[in-house]
Amino acid sequence: MFLGGELMKDIMETAFNVLYLVIIWGIVLKMMVKIKGINSKEQTLANTILWAFAFLAIGDTGHVGFRVVAFFKGGLAANSALLGVGKLATAITITIFYVLLIKVWKLRFNEKYNSFTWFLFAVAIIRIVILFLPGNEWSSEIAPFNWTLYRNIPLMILGLSVAYLILNNAIKAKDKTFKWIGIMILISYGFYIPVILFVNAIPALGMLMIPKTIAYLAAAFIAYNGVFKGSSRIN
Repeated sequence: MFLGGELMKDIMETAFNVLYLVIIWGIVLKMMVKIKGINSKEQTLANTILWAFAFLAIGDTGHVGFRVVAFFKGGLAANSALLGVGKLATAITITIFYVLLIKVWKLRFNEKYNSFTWFLFAVAIIRIVILFLPGNEWSSEIAPFNWTLYRNIPLMILGLSVAYLILNNAIKAKDKTFKWIGIMILISYGFYIPVILFVNAIPALGMLMIPKTIAYLAAAFIAYNGVFKGSSRIN
């Protein structure tokens, strides 16, 4: 007997989600183990990177983890309120993730906060405020399209700007580690933006969240390999 297409899709998504959580937490835990061996000059940078990816993992444990729980509790459609809590959690932590990456950029390249970075901090605060407004209807199975835009436009400004900051300095400094982190952020948005704009009309686009998630995993691995595992700066 063959499984229905929708059930097979849910099974594959659940398997991917479990694998993702195992890998992202594995990288975070390896960062925690390795951080003691980082020289004192790089400790603050390493700690900030660790916290950034820890927040990413925590939020996705709520978002992705609750999707796994929902699958075993009657399906995704029957647990929209639970999924809403997870979506709100990851929306908050991904914002914190990018705020911490601004600090990472500052530390890595010996930069100072300027009017542009303070603008990005303000954008992050505005996004957090928007997330708690009732119009988001987090418990709804299908989010209102206009509110999806309201909360994601600040995130796009924040994330793409952070990618610009990192890439701009990394290319000048010939810093391969952070150049690739910046590239992975751009790749993640390349997959995420079509989902934001068109998933309500074309639900199959939701599958683009898989390569988007893989891009974040790649960024975590690159950060671990370049800062924690080996040399702090790969040229």
